[in-house]
Amino acid sequence: MASVPEREGSRDKKRERSRDTSKAVYVISVAAELTGMHPQTLRIYERKGLLDPSRTSGGSRRFSERDLDRLRRIQELTATGLNLEGVRRVLQLEAEVARLRLELDRLREEAAAAVAATHRHYRRDLVPLRQTPVPYRRMRRT
Repeated sequence: MASVPEREGSRDKKRERSRDTSKAVYVISVAAELTGMHPQTLRIYERKGLLDPSRTSGGSRRFSERDLDRLRRIQELTATGLNLEGVRRVLQLEAEVARLRLELDRLREEAAAAVAATHRHYRRDLVPLRQTPVPYRRMRRT
């Protein structure tokens, strides 16, 4: 009997891991409640360009988990005293840093692969050398 709850628990973990954080599912009232903000605040953030929620064909806003995380980050930054322009700039810089880290990781992998390929190439260029002693003979001058 103890194994049944474990299976259900592992199924929930798999479902949670496979959840798409970019899928827009929350209406504005739910997103506002989940982040502890007023819906009008979310509209202001969108108008200021801090947030870009998806829209349904009818024009209603839909927020994803990623949007909610961004709202929480905005909330953290405004709590430290930043104005909305400062928040916008910080978010831009954080996105740039993340992009540069990905690029750096990619370039490091490419460099490591190039070094490994060079080392493999050098190994092929090595010629076996016989190290048998050669007796020294003095040459006669004529």
